[in-house]
Amino acid sequence: NCSVVLKSLHFITRPLSDEEGNFSLAYIITIHKELEMFVKLLRAIYMPQNIYCIHVDEKSPQDYKAAVQNIVNCFENIFLSSKRENVVYAGFSRLQADINCMRDLVHSKIQWNYVINLCGQDYPIKTNKDIIQYIKRKWNGKNMTPGVVQPLHMKHRTHVSYKEYVHSGMSYVYPTKNIKAKPPYNLTIYFGSAYYILTKEFVEFTLTDARAKDLLEWSRDTYSPDEHYWVTLNRLNG
Repeated sequence: NCSVVLKSLHFITRPLSDEEGNFSLAYIITIHKELEMFVKLLRAIYMPQNIYCIHVDEKSPQDYKAAVQNIVNCFENIFLSSKRENVVYAGFSRLQADINCMRDLVHSKIQWNYVINLCGQDYPIKTNKDIIQYIKRKWNGKNMTPGVVQPLHMKHRTHVSYKEYVHSGMSYVYPTKNIKAKPPYNLTIYFGSAYYILTKEFVEFTLTDARAKDLLEWSRDTYSPDEHYWVTLNRLNG
């Protein structure tokens, strides 16, 4: 019952200021367990002017998927990713889940400014207004995807080919003995966080640019590619 959900959980139903109403954020949330924690997270970051793409792990139990769907159905600005992945920790599937949501978000009617990615175990310590003001003050028109040139002790992640083992009971990434080719376009690989705040223009670039597409393909058999993909693209000239 959607009216009960909105009232009992005290979801915010209108923008709390003009500044927030005129600056929409997009969120990508990847989840696989702990429904109650997800609802608490969603309630904390929910604003009617924002938009939310939820990626539910394909391996999650059917009743969990159904429960998430029931919640999502109560909101016009929350939707499930149109394509679900069997997400493996440190695998390419984790990066692909974000990209699936990005493809959906760029076709949204809501004109969002930045996208933020979260997992189901995250929780905000800042308000929506705090986040917007921080972006405007320090990062206006720029991406937040910090990193450094790939350190020596991280080279193994992109030096050999990795594969995902997917099973309902246990999933993991393991190295093979195959040495990888050098990155396309002789790109310098950077290493940073899998978490980001990205402009819509940058997201559109990553989904269409030949260098971004080729780097994505090259990253398919690397370890934890979400920790090098965004930061490497962000360091491209221009």
